[in-house]
Amino acid sequence: MTQVITVIGGSGFVGRNLVQRLAKTGAQIRLGVRNVEAAKRLKPLGNVGQIVPMGVDIGRGIGLETAVAGADVVINLVGILAPGGGNASFEAVQAEGAGRVAEAAKAAGVARFIQMSALGANADSAARYAQTKAAGEIAVQAAYPDAVIFRPSIIFGPEDGFFNRFATMAQMAPALPLIGGGSTKFQPVFVGDVAEAIVVAVQNPAIIGIYELGGPSVYSFKQLLAFTLEAANLKAVLLPLPFFAASLLGSVMQLIPGAPITADQVELLKTDNVVSGRYPGLSDLGLTGATIETIVPAYLARFHPGGRFGNIKGA
Repeated sequence: MTQVITVIGGSGFVGRNLVQRLAKTGAQIRLGVRNVEAAKRLKPLGNVGQIVPMGVDIGRGIGLETAVAGADVVINLVGILAPGGGNASFEAVQAEGAGRVAEAAKAAGVARFIQMSALGANADSAARYAQTKAAGEIAVQAAYPDAVIFRPSIIFGPEDGFFNRFATMAQMAPALPLIGGGSTKFQPVFVGDVAEAIVVAVQNPAIIGIYELGGPSVYSFKQLLAFTLEAANLKAVLLPLPFFAASLLGSVMQLIPGAPITADQVELLKTDNVVSGRYPGLSDLGLTGATIETIVPAYLARFHPGGRFGNIKGA
């Protein structure tokens, strides 16, 4: 019998990688997205009629009942790095929204629920992002005590919002901000490994509870920025910026749509973003994890001065 899987937020960075892998399993996939027209570009990842975009807005609870009806598995990937107004706030999307998805799935009799959280999820954090990720986990577990919750560190891949963002900044500015001195630690995980972890959980109902997803190596923020410059073949000074100054800068910049840094993101940088060891991870799912050294240089090559081949002699 063909498995029916609803992926809420399926057109995002992780979603696009996940849908491609789920399609190969032969599952019928419903994409719960805000922009149905934009999501139609994902339909060729499967056979005719296999991938069906459906209008869903979890901030307002619109379209959920239809999207989850008759599904065997519901996966909620929705998350935001910066809030918008009204129903696009951290609370509406990451806390209340996650609860709405889980409640709708439970009411529809869906057997399995998978929630995308974050490694920094913490109800006691000063960052609203981390607080609402934790609240979302609690809301999901209230409906599904046996839900699978994935907590990844920063996720990298060709369309990521980390390495690409700082490479873009380095193209436009002579310096990159070394917030808090750059000592915060991260454990970057490849988007393909995150997607593969979800597929494993879909296929193995024995997998339940929290999984922390971190890559093979731990780096400081300073090391990651230096690596970005090297991989992109760009020159920029790493300028130390105290947390208080970065918070002030973020408070001003967050008023601009698509701001490179917000005050809440600065708050997140005050805490290391690495696996705790208290929960299972990639290896427990049979995955080894790709390194940034083997993946990132290929997609940052487009930033090379003169283009992808601009650093080749005679080009």
